[in-house]
Amino acid sequence: MSIRLLIADDHEVVRRGIVLLLTQESDLNVIGEARDGKQAVSMAIELQPDVVLIDWKMPRQDGLSAAREIKEYVPTARCLMLSGAALDTAVFDALDQGIDGFVNKDVSPSELVLAIRTVAQGKNYLGPEISRGLIERSRRPSKSASGERPSLSAREQEVLQLMATPLTYREIGRQLHIGEETVRTYAKRILAKLDQPNRTQAVVAGLRYGLIKLE
Repeated sequence: MSIRLLIADDHEVVRRGIVLLLTQESDLNVIGEARDGKQAVSMAIELQPDVVLIDWKMPRQDGLSAAREIKEYVPTARCLMLSGAALDTAVFDALDQGIDGFVNKDVSPSELVLAIRTVAQGKNYLGPEISRGLIERSRRPSKSASGERPSLSAREQEVLQLMATPLTYREIGRQLHIGEETVRTYAKRILAKLDQPNRTQAVVAGLRYGLIKLE
């Protein structure tokens, strides 16, 4: 199955290099290139891509606000953010706002392709730099998160801790000696209690509330 891609980056050399790289993959089909955030939004509405690979900082409209707008107008589109900047709080906040993945611009070609395929499958993807940032953040003294700290049972915290790893729900079940459907039930409860739409954002929220730590 071909993945239809829209590439948005204001640096033409970078954009063309990405396009050249991705067109070598038989399952990736670049259907458009955008030079700024506003053009990315209009092209996404017109072309209806499966995945939008979008630069974090662009003229006229930044990548984050453009990605949010794209997801509003094209709910089926998945947005993978490409950033050359150092990670800061804004990146982590963006995960709470529905961005489907982050990779750094120094990502290897094979990892970029993996990231695109992963988000195209409806999953979230965090590049190694993002993961290391999350780990570093989890080791800092916890600051009070906005709102009341959610209450999770001991088992729910165990499940959430394992949700922060690459383990599938089936593998989490094996580790905890429970069934996969039971894990999914716990995961649904966790998402509801943390008021988060998916696994990645639940993990970020868990870190913020100090419910889990990454080692």
